[in-house]
Amino acid sequence: MFDKILIANRGEIALRVLRACKELGIATVAVHSTADADAMHVRLADESVCIGPPQSKDSYLNVPALLAACEITGADAVHPGYGFLSENARFAEILDDHNLHFIGPKAEHIRLMGDKIEAKKTAKRLGIPVVPGSDGAVGPDDDAMSIAKEIGFPVLVKAAAGGGGRGMKVAHTADDLALAISTAGNEAKAAFGDASVYLEKYLQKPRHIEIQVLGDGRGGAIHPGERDCSLQRRHQKVWEESPSPVISPEARARIGGICAKAMQEMQYLGVGTIEFLYEDGEFYFIEMNTRIQVEHPVTEMITGIDLVLEQIRIAAGGDLPVTQDEITLNGHAIECRVNAENPVTFRPSPGKISRYHPPGGLGIRIDSAVYQGYTIPPYYDSLVGKLIVHGKTRGECLMRLRRALDEMVVDGIETTLPLFRALVREPSIIDGDYHIHWLEQYLASGDPAG
Repeated sequence: MFDKILIANRGEIALRVLRACKELGIATVAVHSTADADAMHVRLADESVCIGPPQSKDSYLNVPALLAACEITGADAVHPGYGFLSENARFAEILDDHNLHFIGPKAEHIRLMGDKIEAKKTAKRLGIPVVPGSDGAVGPDDDAMSIAKEIGFPVLVKAAAGGGGRGMKVAHTADDLALAISTAGNEAKAAFGDASVYLEKYLQKPRHIEIQVLGDGRGGAIHPGERDCSLQRRHQKVWEESPSPVISPEARARIGGICAKAMQEMQYLGVGTIEFLYEDGEFYFIEMNTRIQVEHPVTEMITGIDLVLEQIRIAAGGDLPVTQDEITLNGHAIECRVNAENPVTFRPSPGKISRYHPPGGLGIRIDSAVYQGYTIPPYYDSLVGKLIVHGKTRGECLMRLRRALDEMVVDGIETTLPLFRALVREPSIIDGDYHIHWLEQYLASGDPAG
């Protein structure tokens, strides 16, 4: 096992990793920018090191500063959390060059799955069903048009590198294609330094279903079920739940088995998530994230598996925590991402939290690094915290979520709490009858959070 882990992240995920380390008896090092000097993970870590000014490129993305922090503190491993350097294959290689352990997959797998075109080719080779689309990058030429016509409009133009909804445009007709390719390419170049884009069939009303996987790097792999992340705004997840309201046990076993088998063949190490669009009973691979997901708590709540703790154990050479046959799904869990944003315009709302009261009671979990008097800085993502609720059934979970949302208080800034209070009472949400376009259509229909 590792002696000391440096947590190369901030906010709630840094605190989440710190808690897992403490349960394993591992010493922790918190790194922080000058803007995060008063952060909760900094206060609770065994040691802390300031690695630069507020801008991410000068602090949390500053590899030399992170290496120096490891050397100063004697850390022997680095946990990247999610975002920042968590899916940077070169960072994993640099750590290895300095005899430091990267708590994550092998660099080759990060690099492979970070290229969406190569990831799709690999998925196809491993027997994972894929969305119909181009085999490689395309440009605004006759070949792109012929591929689009073969797939059938509308088509989705997607950046080959990166994610988070950037570099994605829909071409509804042939007249839209050239502009969609150009716009998506420009966005991708600005965001990821790579203008390459490819085409996929644009499904009309799919669900976003993802399969959690764990691999031991030696040919062993398991899947603890799926998460439904279909409530999205601008391709950003807002609400996640597990199990999905629309996936049968038979479908779960089928797609989960395919994913676990693929990870076994790859000899994948650590945690990962294979994401699909699901429509008319069919799964279509879209990408794989080679890190812990923001929404991992819903899987933890229904399986009892501590994914972050196991991620650390496996990285240290440990075995998988359970066999596939030992995994059982217990009840239902829903996560709401509460952001410091206006609930109607989604304009960021950084500032000081004047009053904070998290909900409590049976089945309620809050993953958050904020506290009363904490100031949310304007330099990073706007996540205040994740409200996760568990119940014996989906109905009980929704009932408990309504109560928890009404109980939660975050004053001094604007948050998306009013939106969730409206959503949890919507008939379509109660019935589980929604898709990846539902939320944007709902938001466009009026002022649901008002």
